Amino acid sequence: MNTTRLAGTHTLVTDTPVIPADAYDTAAFFADPDAIAVVANATAPDAVVLPGPAATTAELLTAVREVGRRAVPGPFAETAVVARPLLRRTGLPVPSGPLSYAVAPELTVRYAHPAASAVGSAGSLGEDDTLLVTGTLRRVPWARAAETVVVLATAPSGPVLFTLAPTEAAFAPGANLAGEPRDDLYLAGLEIPAARVRRIPLDVLEEAGLRAALARAALIAGAAERCVELTVAHTTARSQFGRPLSRFQAVKQEEARLIEEAALVGAAVRAAAEPLDAGGPIARFAVAAAKTQASASAAEIARIAHQLHGAVGITRLHPLHLATTRLWSWRDEDGDETTWAARLGRSVTADTLWPALTATP
Repeated sequence: MNTTRLAGTHTLVTDTPVIPADAYDTAAFFADPDAIAVVANATAPDAVVLPGPAATTAELLTAVREVGRRAVPGPFAETAVVARPLLRRTGLPVPSGPLSYAVAPELTVRYAHPAASAVGSAGSLGEDDTLLVTGTLRRVPWARAAETVVVLATAPSGPVLFTLAPTEAAFAPGANLAGEPRDDLYLAGLEIPAARVRRIPLDVLEEAGLRAALARAALIAGAAERCVELTVAHTTARSQFGRPLSRFQAVKQEEARLIEEAALVGAAVRAAAEPLDAGGPIARFAVAAAKTQASASAAEIARIAHQLHGAVGITRLHPLHLATTRLWSWRDEDGDETTWAARLGRSVTADTLWPALTATP
């Protein structure tokens, strides 16, 4: 394994080369909950230094886009953009190791130590916040690789956030189209100690959904950039009828559409970063716009990239499939364009539309 170590930084490397001659090691990133990492190319000086725990969402999303571009096989976005910020906000300790998340309002949650009450069923009130949880966490991203899963659910008292180890649940492996783990966790009366439970306001529950959607949109933006890079390189190098493919007008037009779609996604993601930190109605509008655009553009970006690559682009020997299978998968995860377009429409008010349209990405 090739590993690049930069002074004062961590390096992402994995045993699976994603782009030929590149390698990443995820261990350093996940070992320290108060550091993010460096995504380093082992063969070229293009390391991306990532910010620390006080980073803004914009800085984190820049890193997530690079992870999406390189198809890094690990729950980087889930850990850095979703799980760690939620744990810090609720005051729960941030464990070392990779993290994942699940927003699961359908779980059945009761208090494990019922309080005496003439109102409600047993377990609707508790002497403390120890929970008994039953139900299924479906398609949890990277559950098999995560040391801790951050779960947002609804208890009798209202929304709660708690943590569990995947080993505490029955496990059913699954995967998305790109082969990334999407595992089901079955909970049968699992007791969650009060120390791992926090009652949360509704805005934290909403923030979790917004963070998950924006992280997924940033990954799509990175994969879209990779599609552009690979396609431009292919049409420049490949010749037909004595001249490069990139010299043909029809190819130029499709390449222009590809670049345009990728740029739209990137701009929408950048524009949503600052509103998410601020919260409120503008955050709902900006994140809904970003995920709507990212999901809507994913299919068109993949279509054009494969069309211009021809048959070689569909082989597993070509790196294009590492980007396009992720685009098709991430398009639907954390809400597809139809879901977020409806939320976008509901979020439009006089107080949100003009600031969102005039903000500088």
